[in-house]
Amino acid sequence: MLKPKRSRRDFLGVSAGGGLAAAAALADPPQAAAQAAGVKRADLPDLTIKEVKVYVADLKDLHRLNTTETGEIVSIVTEGGVEGNFTIGNRSTTPGWLEWAKPVLVGKNVIDLLPAITATSGLKSAYGFIAGRSLFGGGYGGGRGPGAAGPGARIAPGAQGGGFGIGGRGGGTWPNYYTATAEICMWDILGKAVNRPIYRLLGGTKDRILAYASSQHLPNWEDFGPDVQKAKEEGYKGYKIHPGGGQPKSGKPIPKHVGHMEEIKLCRKVAGDDFVLAHDPVQGYNIYEALKVGRLLDELDYDWYEDPVRTTDLEGLIQLNQSLTLPIHVGEFLGSISEFAEYIHKGALNVVRLIADNVGGIGGSMRVGMLADAFGMECTPHNWGNVLDLAVHFHLELALPNAVWFEMPHPAHYADRPYHKDKFRIDQEGYVHAPTAPGLGYPIDRDALDKMLVRIDR
Repeated sequence: MLKPKRSRRDFLGVSAGGGLAAAAALADPPQAAAQAAGVKRADLPDLTIKEVKVYVADLKDLHRLNTTETGEIVSIVTEGGVEGNFTIGNRSTTPGWLEWAKPVLVGKNVIDLLPAITATSGLKSAYGFIAGRSLFGGGYGGGRGPGAAGPGARIAPGAQGGGFGIGGRGGGTWPNYYTATAEICMWDILGKAVNRPIYRLLGGTKDRILAYASSQHLPNWEDFGPDVQKAKEEGYKGYKIHPGGGQPKSGKPIPKHVGHMEEIKLCRKVAGDDFVLAHDPVQGYNIYEALKVGRLLDELDYDWYEDPVRTTDLEGLIQLNQSLTLPIHVGEFLGSISEFAEYIHKGALNVVRLIADNVGGIGGSMRVGMLADAFGMECTPHNWGNVLDLAVHFHLELALPNAVWFEMPHPAHYADRPYHKDKFRIDQEGYVHAPTAPGLGYPIDRDALDKMLVRIDR
């Protein structure tokens, strides 16, 4: 039996009512919206989709947290002029979305579409849209095929693609990024239609989340001392290392994981014994390296260890979890609720991570989060990218009863975009405050976007 792991949930009260409200909202999103606005479901405005399009912005002069980010922003517009938005270019292009969306979405009502799409979001291949049993059917181009995980690689059931578990961005296979994008846009529309933020529709009652600073992949191990010191001075209550090359600024090259261990020691020395610290090598270690680094993390009382080995190495994650004391965070590279269930059941993780568009959107993410909550586990959605990507995960954190942290890219201004006036920042106590604007809560400044537009695809 695995020994119990420390968790912030040990000292944070969590209401079961939040989970019940979320379940009701997923069962019938329009009814949840009507209740939030104090109206009858039949009194919701006409949300028939009139148009779908993609804004393509020029990002060449902006810092991109994901170097593969493109400037594509989806727009779904109703007959009444309510517009829902989400990014399809935060991590890389999503080819063929517009060709898929026009025949599938235009002329149909969000009130009818969203319950259907939410009902199957997050489910694994044969039970999702690709089974051909729903009106959302297959996709156009951009599909993903099985990746090369390497000879002898241990592949988790359902996982594909180079050890990450997630392949190229497309539709017609799972994860289906076409339907996930549409689902998030329709939640945005629904919130705007009743003048409520999405997290309120999902039953969320929090109004702020504590933030930790999430580092860049800095080139030299000595760089992390000044960076964690700056984050602490800025008011963050924690700091997560994204290790870089692990090399010293001078001298002979050293093994990367050895340099990472120097970063780990330096950050604890600079930050002090009581500061929350975490380490995320983004699946960068083999099992030997992961154990060696993990034992140092335990010794220095780090709070968690994220994605230490490839997600597809299920046996390796189980071994790490049995050998180390600190919690193991895993899930960014899983794509369905059934995979999360297996990893939880087999003891391969202690805290669930997720990326919303990898698991079907808001509905799929809430299901995964509630699954984690049923096992007494935290769920910590991934926050890394542009404003719209941060926004959708923030709403999940505000709605889920078992989410206690906001991951803030550091420096925070790296996530800013000129076409969003509202920015993600912490207050003096280290919290990020919930948006008050409806829908995703971070409206697009069309005048600013127009100055950056390359084109509008229709």
